[in-house]
Amino acid sequence: MRVWVSGYRSYELGIFDQHDKKLKVIKEALRQSLEQLLDEGLDWLITGGQLGVEQWSLEVAAGLQKDYPELRTALMEPFADFGKNWNEANQTNLAVVKSKATFSAAVSDKPYHSPQQLRNYQAFMLGHTDQALFIYDPQAPAKLHYTIEAIQRFQETHDYRLVTIDFDTLQEVADNLANDEENGFQAE
Repeated sequence: MRVWVSGYRSYELGIFDQHDKKLKVIKEALRQSLEQLLDEGLDWLITGGQLGVEQWSLEVAAGLQKDYPELRTALMEPFADFGKNWNEANQTNLAVVKSKATFSAAVSDKPYHSPQQLRNYQAFMLGHTDQALFIYDPQAPAKLHYTIEAIQRFQETHDYRLVTIDFDTLQEVADNLANDEENGFQAE
């Protein structure tokens, strides 16, 4: 099973620091969802390189590979030179997650020049995955709603599952983590 993982960008969630408590919650929610998908047959996590959920999902997957060595990861960038305008720290983070991925490539071999490249990227991801896992809440659509709409159109003619982790689910994970910490348990 090949799963497209995506979601909000870090700035859309107000996360600008690797030590932000919200990031711990998001990574735990991703870990739980990915473990469930691994039990259902997940063998490829396929994502992009956007700052936020996409990169965090690769970090979580790298941690899961110790217990699930069959899990492979692919970082698919929408176009050549993806991230070249980012600051040095963000470019370094992208290089690190890319180096840990089983496979990485750009869908378009040209630098960004047209919104059509982003539509081609969506079509590529839909055509090369069996389902999607997104951190997404319809109450806060952000840029992600374009991708959600593309998935919904694809679902009209294809058997394609979309699993979302919404803000209520993230709150449940946060509550559980807080309870675990109160009881002396530490999440990984």
